Amino acid sequence: MAACAKGLDKCMFSLRLLRNLRLQNERCLSTSLGRLAAKEPSKFTPPPKPVVIDKTQTVAALRKFLSPEFIPPRQRTDPFKFTIERKDMIRRRKVLNIPEFYAGSILAVTMADPNASGKINRFVGICIQRGGKGLGATFVLRNIIDNQGVEICYEMYSPRIQKIDVLKLERRLDDNLMYLRDALTEYSTVDPDMTPVPFSLTEEVPFNKMKVRMRPKPWSKRWERPKYNVQGIRFDLALTPEKMEHAQKWAQPWLEYDLLKEYDTSTLEEQILGEVQQEMSK
Repeated sequence: MAACAKGLDKCMFSLRLLRNLRLQNERCLSTSLGRLAAKEPSKFTPPPKPVVIDKTQTVAALRKFLSPEFIPPRQRTDPFKFTIERKDMIRRRKVLNIPEFYAGSILAVTMADPNASGKINRFVGICIQRGGKGLGATFVLRNIIDNQGVEICYEMYSPRIQKIDVLKLERRLDDNLMYLRDALTEYSTVDPDMTPVPFSLTEEVPFNKMKVRMRPKPWSKRWERPKYNVQGIRFDLALTPEKMEHAQKWAQPWLEYDLLKEYDTSTLEEQILGEVQQEMSK
């Protein structure tokens, strides 16, 4: 009987040991499953796009400038034509950086020239005129080379233009400086190796109030007549008071009250400026 009792005790001890081991295994399994469930990756969420702050573009946006060729002329033409041209102009501006400049600014234009030794030609001069609308926009640079006046008319959106650099940004009293052809050569002479003058993109464009001295007559045009409305010429040094008074006979004072001569383009400029900025940012 004692042997049977000892065998029964051993069996009971073995059963308890097996039960304890099973309970420990179940606990370990549940704990590991819980950890795996906790470590299961959730749905992937991409990180936010980094905000790259281009200080140059941010500062340049503070001064709004719209090239005058973007404003269509007031005439009986199809506005769809200018819309199509603006798309081509914006596409060209994404390839070629056309900076802000005015009549009176000094520019350096690098242009492909098959007849040049290096296949490129670089000309430095003062901008004396901006004209044309749309893809037909042009600007004229003038310089004195070997005591000879040289002018080049560039098509602003020509595919031959490789680079346009603004060496000196400024404005003058007039929007058209074609009278420099009749002025002293010192006002049109620009150093081809001129060092660029730094300018601020936030402040106002420098305004040059210089008035030029003219050569003796004859001139290419009668700049003293009121229809040209020239402000940048020292007429007191070139003409007598009698001649200045005689020139006033060609005045047209009624044009001041002509409401149809010019039209307000402020709303149109804001609309086109927003369109250009939106397309250029793409």
